[in-house]
Amino acid sequence: MRNRAAVAVTAVSAVLALAGCGGGNNETAPNVPPLVSVSTPPTETPSATPSETPSLPPTAQVADTLCVRMDQSLVQTTLAVPSVTIQKEPVPAEIGLPSYDICQLGLSTNPDGPALRLGVSVLPVTKADLTAAQKAYAATKSEPARAIAVGQGGYGTSKFAVFLLGTRLYKVEGPAATPTKYVVLAQEAARQAAGLPEAAPLITRTECDRGTNAAAKVMGTVATARRDSQTAAGDIVCGWITATSVLYTTARRVPDAAAAMAAVRKAPTSQSVPLGDEGYVDTATGRGTIRVGTDKIADLVPVPGNAVKTDDMVTFALAISPLYTR
Repeated sequence: MRNRAAVAVTAVSAVLALAGCGGGNNETAPNVPPLVSVSTPPTETPSATPSETPSLPPTAQVADTLCVRMDQSLVQTTLAVPSVTIQKEPVPAEIGLPSYDICQLGLSTNPDGPALRLGVSVLPVTKADLTAAQKAYAATKSEPARAIAVGQGGYGTSKFAVFLLGTRLYKVEGPAATPTKYVVLAQEAARQAAGLPEAAPLITRTECDRGTNAAAKVMGTVATARRDSQTAAGDIVCGWITATSVLYTTARRVPDAAAAMAAVRKAPTSQSVPLGDEGYVDTATGRGTIRVGTDKIADLVPVPGNAVKTDDMVTFALAISPLYTR
């Protein structure tokens, strides 16, 4: 066992608050609501009594991440889970706007059980990026988010919290709990963030280089960051990232790939491409979808995709598809 070092984060507010950002029936993307401080902490906040967290074996080589730094006892108490363990295997980055480097804490003795995902934005961000991220989430019409007073502000639901601290966005996401509990976890992440080493801008695999020139054509610029990795099933993940656009490729395993392709196959905006057992590029979203055999589907995803030229996306698909079809 080792005592968890207390890390002072001056940017974190001493109090937290949740303020509603719109009712459940509001179908328009709301603006970020004002942050409202309260004089007492949330009633669900666990005791702040210092606790110990289990140490890793001396031979374990685990990167210094939020997962290593988080108070495991606090996580276990807050989420009422049987155990908390650091997942040592690398987790693919969450590629989007914004993109996040991810680590995970297992919340069960079952390796396939629930996990708490902690993310740090790949690129520096501003308050405007936080606002844009909240508006993009609101547009999904999922559970309404509420403002939280962590760091320089953020938003959260019963399943996640996102906040700005310095020049990075942080995300804490896991199983359903309550918004208050995710505020508690966000507060702990903010306490532990000081001095966290920044990841290299370019994390690459040579296999993905075959798509780099075509990716720049699709995105209209050269990527400022790369996040290449692989899925748990061993499929390559390639990711090109800028502050305003991303392009990534990955593959998923499904029980019946032909059936899973039905909606793509029938879409009026799907343009057939001669890749895999069947392949399409959506002329409206730019998304490429390729079926490989009976159980694998490769996804080629530009964000945003509405301005992508279909010919550029087809050229990219031709360049990158051998990673998934051979």
